[in-house]
Amino acid sequence: MMEGCEYAISNAEAFAERLSRELQVLDGANIQSIMASEKQVNILMKLLDEALKEVDQIELKLSSYEEMLQSVKEQMDQISESNHLIHLSNTNNVKLLSEIEFLVNHMDLAKGHIKALQEGDLASSRGIEACTNAADALLQCMNVALRPGHDMLLAVKQQQQRFSDLREHFARRLASHLNNVFVQQFTQALLQLYNRSYFLSVPGHDQSSTLAQHSVELTLPNHHPFHRDLLRYAKLMEWLKSTDYGKYEGLTKNYMDYLSRLYEREIKDFFEVAKIKMTGTTKESKKFATLPRKESAVKQETESLHGSSGKLTGSTSSLNKLSVQSSGNRRSQSSSLLDMGNMSASDLDVADRTKFDKIFEQVLSELEPLCLAEQDFISKFFKLQQHQSMPGTMTEAEDLDGGMSSRQHNAGTPLPVSSEKDMIRQMMIKIFRCIEPELNNLIALGDKIDSFNSLYMLVKMSHHVWTAQNVDPASFLSTTLGNVLVTVKRNFDKCISNQIRQMEEVKISKKSKVGILPFVAEFEEFAGLAESIFKNAERRGDLDKAYTKLIRGVFVNVEKVANESQKTPRDVVMMENFHHIFATLSRLKISCLEAEKKEAKQKYTDHLQSYVIYSLGQPLEKLNHFFEGVEARVAQGIREEEVSYQLAFNKQELRKVIKEYPGKEVKKGLDNLYKKVDKHLCEEENLLQVVWHSMQDEFIRQYKHFEGLIARCYPGSGVTMEFTIQDILDYCSSIAQSH
Repeated sequence: MMEGCEYAISNAEAFAERLSRELQVLDGANIQSIMASEKQVNILMKLLDEALKEVDQIELKLSSYEEMLQSVKEQMDQISESNHLIHLSNTNNVKLLSEIEFLVNHMDLAKGHIKALQEGDLASSRGIEACTNAADALLQCMNVALRPGHDMLLAVKQQQQRFSDLREHFARRLASHLNNVFVQQFTQALLQLYNRSYFLSVPGHDQSSTLAQHSVELTLPNHHPFHRDLLRYAKLMEWLKSTDYGKYEGLTKNYMDYLSRLYEREIKDFFEVAKIKMTGTTKESKKFATLPRKESAVKQETESLHGSSGKLTGSTSSLNKLSVQSSGNRRSQSSSLLDMGNMSASDLDVADRTKFDKIFEQVLSELEPLCLAEQDFISKFFKLQQHQSMPGTMTEAEDLDGGMSSRQHNAGTPLPVSSEKDMIRQMMIKIFRCIEPELNNLIALGDKIDSFNSLYMLVKMSHHVWTAQNVDPASFLSTTLGNVLVTVKRNFDKCISNQIRQMEEVKISKKSKVGILPFVAEFEEFAGLAESIFKNAERRGDLDKAYTKLIRGVFVNVEKVANESQKTPRDVVMMENFHHIFATLSRLKISCLEAEKKEAKQKYTDHLQSYVIYSLGQPLEKLNHFFEGVEARVAQGIREEEVSYQLAFNKQELRKVIKEYPGKEVKKGLDNLYKKVDKHLCEEENLLQVVWHSMQDEFIRQYKHFEGLIARCYPGSGVTMEFTIQDILDYCSSIAQSH
């Protein structure tokens, strides 16, 4: 438009005017166009009116539809509420069914189990298995973890009461039956002991030969069949322990009462046989066992035991009476054996000591498996833990006890593991209460027979204690053997002290030569025996300490006796005895006595030399005195070549002294010396030739010494001894051969 009006800029008014005209033209055209479309507008208005009518009709229909939908909504709400109630009812029914199924499944005991608990056969293996299964099922039913509210249900209460009654009834029946089994086993074993006692006590039988034939093996009765029969009830005992601890405890007490009396009889018989085998003799009037009772008497005792077993804690007076009579007789027999006279160790040879060693070892070898088997049985049968379980773990018995919160009428509480270990130990102490005193009596008898038997017992007992402690340091066996070992060690120390005291109390004869002292020979015997016994032994240290005490005592008392000796020279007593000690220590090669061996050799050598020098001073006494005077002058400062100018030691005096000792006289003096030495020395040590050879060497040394003094102090005098070294050798050889 601007381009069409070139003057728009230069003539704005003209341009505005033109625009105004064109606008008027357009407005007119628009009005005409509107006027021309009025008909169409009317038509449009008519259509709008019709549309409004249609809308009204639709609104009426929608209103009717809305009313219909409102009715449907109300019906749907009712249906929805009804469905919710149905779902809730179904849910409750399912939960109720689940609870009922839970109670039925966990608190319903099969009729077969109920019958087994009420009247099941506890004597047969099949019956025991059925009762065990029934008891486990009952325990599971009673230990079920009830959900909140279950205990308020009447049916649950009734079922719990029924279970409790079943438990009480079966526990009472089981306890009574097991008590009867204990009594039957005890009676059976007791009857066997009576039969044996009766056979051994029949008049006319040789007691010692009968015992030797009957107990060659020296064995204890085997209780394995009894243990095997009772172990069938182990699971039931575990059940009883977890459900009725009072009855379990009562059974435990009854078992200990019966077994302690049975073992007391068996062990005392066993030890009695061991004592008789050790001594090898028995008095005619001494009975091996109690006097035999007639079979009717045994039957009466048996019936009384069965009668008392009806109640678990029933009277056992008849059993006590029976045991008291038995133990009284046993004590009298033990005392009679221990009253035997003490036998001298010299009357026993190696075979006797070996026999004692074998018997003592057999006794220990029989007791060990007996105690271990019984302890193992007690642990398994009474379900007692022998070893501490690891922290955080749960044993089978503890697992079964997990749901015991709902248990009622429980008579006691199961013990923790540490207390159970103590209970095993206490049960073993009560059952085997006679082992320790019987072992001590046997040890006392062995010590009476021969004090050296304490060496055998110390080695054997130490080995068995070491073995037992490796298995279980706190076990009954380990503790008991340890206590007995203390007694054995005390006897061993007493044996050493007695030997030292005997050394101090030894008296020697004033009329006969001393020779090898008794305690020196006894030390040799002791050391030889000890080395053979303690070879590879665990307690070598005890022997080494004893060696040290003994050898010191030997040394001190040899010197004491030598100082007191009147018939035999002190040097001879010291020489012979220390030579014997040195020979003993060299032969035995005792490492802890090496210093004492060297000391003994030194003492022997010193006193041999002292005796030789002292003895040789007598055959050439005047010659000895003469040359001692010469040496004294030289010691005073006189020159050796000037000694001959001394009046008392001139050449004439020398010749005079030498003439007093011609070869014949020297030989005679040596012969007398040989006889004197022979009288001093004892034959068993065989030192005569050794001493004589030493005297020969010493004599030759003195001869050379005299010749040297003559050559230095009397030079050119031509004075010589009237015998030569060869003459001395010939004299000594001739004298030795002639005797």
